[in-house]
Amino acid sequence: MSATEKAIEKLYIPARTASDNAYSPYSGARVGASLLDEKGNVYTGCNVENASYGLTQCAERNALSAAISAGMKPGTAHVLLIYATGFEVLAPCGACRQVMSELLADDAVIISCHSEKDFHSWLVGELLPDSFVLS
Repeated sequence: MSATEKAIEKLYIPARTASDNAYSPYSGARVGASLLDEKGNVYTGCNVENASYGLTQCAERNALSAAISAGMKPGTAHVLLIYATGFEVLAPCGACRQVMSELLADDAVIISCHSEKDFHSWLVGELLPDSFVLS
């Protein structure tokens, strides 16, 4: 079993369960995300839409916020899984890509799926090459 398949085995159910809590009256897209930190802890998030679309919170950022709130140190999570209904592959939005590039490990893998068998994965650097950083 590959590392990606092992990650899916651990993170798929939590992400799918989180998607059940999504508040998505405008798009109808129910998205859940689950994140695995270096200690083996799993954190989840779901999308929370708003009538003012720009205020919508994505599942990926909510999972990352939950992890940071629980004490995860930036740069220590190596896998984030996105589950979405109604999509074959849901690529993260630009805002999520920027946040992931700052809070995930440099070699982190992002997996998007709608089933345990159909998925697409990227390295965080593939999603946002030359990300914005303050030095």
